[in-house]
Amino acid sequence: MQKSPADCASMVEIRAEIDRIDEALMALFKERWGYIGRAAEIKKPAGLKADIPSRVDEVRLNARRSAAMAGLDPDFYEDLWARLIRHSITHEQIILGENGQ
Repeated sequence: MQKSPADCASMVEIRAEIDRIDEALMALFKERWGYIGRAAEIKKPAGLKADIPSRVDEVRLNARRSAAMAGLDPDFYEDLWARLIRHSITHEQIILGENGQ
């Protein structure tokens, strides 16, 4: 049963909740990854590149804004998203035959 941080009375409970959240995050990352592959499939016939700087900026700003609204460190989460974006672009470049450029 899901518990709030305040409801946890031991490290065992804390660790179980962190593990539960990590599994949920991985499921969301897997779902997101499916959209990355599909984006590349759509970009190919449209003649679009994997790296679209305006979209990269938009996603980074969204992450930064969402982090700040949640009371989290915007710099950290923007950096985390920058890595996620870079990994996604590299994957799209492979699908699009851009040779990682």
